[in-house]
Amino acid sequence: MPREVHVIDSHTGGEPTRVVVSGAPDLGSGSISDRLAVFRRLHDPFRSAVVNEPRGYDAMVGALLLPPADPAHHAGVIFFNNVGYLGMCGHGTIGVVATLAHLQRIQPGTVRIETPVGLVSAELHPNGEVTVANVESYRLAHNVEVEVEGFGPVHGDVAYGGNWFFLVAGSPFPLDLLHLEALTDYTWKIRQALARHGITGANGAEIDHVELFGPPQLPGSHSRNFVLCPGKAYDRSPCGTGTSAKLACLVADGKLAEGQTWRQESVVGSFFDGSVSIRDGKVYPRIRGTAFVNADSRLILNDADPFCWGIRS
Repeated sequence: MPREVHVIDSHTGGEPTRVVVSGAPDLGSGSISDRLAVFRRLHDPFRSAVVNEPRGYDAMVGALLLPPADPAHHAGVIFFNNVGYLGMCGHGTIGVVATLAHLQRIQPGTVRIETPVGLVSAELHPNGEVTVANVESYRLAHNVEVEVEGFGPVHGDVAYGGNWFFLVAGSPFPLDLLHLEALTDYTWKIRQALARHGITGANGAEIDHVELFGPPQLPGSHSRNFVLCPGKAYDRSPCGTGTSAKLACLVADGKLAEGQTWRQESVVGSFFDGSVSIRDGKVYPRIRGTAFVNADSRLILNDADPFCWGIRS
């Protein structure tokens, strides 16, 4: 018989999140990291079915809502996209909080969410905005040079904000929607060059996000960015983990202190307000934004459908 999967869709700054509420495979009752390992090893077709065509598209980020390992927390979540899994997702966490509010599972206040990279807390404000207190973020390497095909040497910082980023100041193309194809090609070539030259995050972790920065276009913003995500889709939001990585670099450069706000603008003109908490010399970013629920529906998985489990390259 066809199987139904209850999902709630939202967008945060234009970037979609599809939260799986029910109908997912049983991943056991271990930690979120343990359940991620089960998901990846045994149930990857389910990931593809939820976010890939014909039900989804490359920019869609999935979030599997799970019971927390610690009952004192509100939820556990595993984030995934068109090609794999994400340790953390800032815009997605905002989307998860908005979804929990839509389901009337939470009220304004503090929300504690278990992720594969650790416990993340968020504040649901009465006006619907959400502030995510992210995991520790830091810059691993400054001003790293990489030779990029067709563009020559490119310099950037290697930084962690829940995912690994290569952050580049400046771009040969304007950071706007008219140049999406050129920006995608440029950042994809940067990512390929990083892999080719063995430039990685800590412990050999793949740098699977590339982030360009340029001058802002909206009043009150500090910069505009273009972020290429692991599956070669661009982030419509300013990217929560990317903004976290940027904040860590700003702190390292002495350009941002506690109590100051950095407004990060995305390539589509949405924005996050970022700030930091510094404890024992470590940087913990806070990202504030808004998600809007735009669908509450059920996916139908039918094994008779030749594309039931998604179209995968």
